[in-house]
Amino acid sequence: MRVLGITGYKKSGKTTLLLSLAEELKKRGYRVAAIKHISKHLELAKGDTEKYKKNISQFAGVTDREVVINLDNKKSLEEVLNFFNADIILIEGFKQEKTFPKIVCLREDKEREELFDGLQLCTASLSPLKTKDELVNFNILDREDLKKMVDLIWERSFKLPNLNCGSCGYPNCYELAKEIVQGRKIVQNCEPLKTQTLLKVNGKVIYLNPFVGKLMTNTVKGFLSSLKGYTEEIIETVEIKIEQRK
Repeated sequence: MRVLGITGYKKSGKTTLLLSLAEELKKRGYRVAAIKHISKHLELAKGDTEKYKKNISQFAGVTDREVVINLDNKKSLEEVLNFFNADIILIEGFKQEKTFPKIVCLREDKEREELFDGLQLCTASLSPLKTKDELVNFNILDREDLKKMVDLIWERSFKLPNLNCGSCGYPNCYELAKEIVQGRKIVQNCEPLKTQTLLKVNGKVIYLNPFVGKLMTNTVKGFLSSLKGYTEEIIETVEIKIEQRK
């Protein structure tokens, strides 16, 4: 999964950059999704929608053009990502998330000290800005700079599973993510992303650490080996679906 964060303070050009990147990515034939962190209450259409929100914690509004889903119960970013089917997901805000690379939008150079967390691929600004480090600063409104940013994020965007399992040799996903951004490690150093066992619960991907993934795989193969018609050399993929009916 390719994920890129766009962070920065208010009026730094985050939304402008996200929409411009999305447009350029779509021109290149990629499916793009976006997630925006909003600090205030999200207001949907008034009238009946407000009545639903007061009485029902989960509901969907459907029109001929779109579907809006409202979930009052708090979801982690990992859970929200599972709702999308896209080639790349652009995330605006979420400065505290530490499992994917970011473009930092700056209004002035001194903001980098507060916004840099080791995951920055580059910086961007609405006007020319000289920075004190080696990172490239792109002009958000410059078409050629925009194309260069798209090249960069398509090549280097990623998402670690936030398991903090330690199987990569680092204490948490954040430390590995920083190493990947710096070019010292690669995404394949994340063991859960290499597992051959994919677990979905209610359509949501549940990442497995290497031990659990191997245990589940060997257990299923052990059951299958006793069944007539199962040949491991022929079958490449095994799918198991469990439905619980009340």
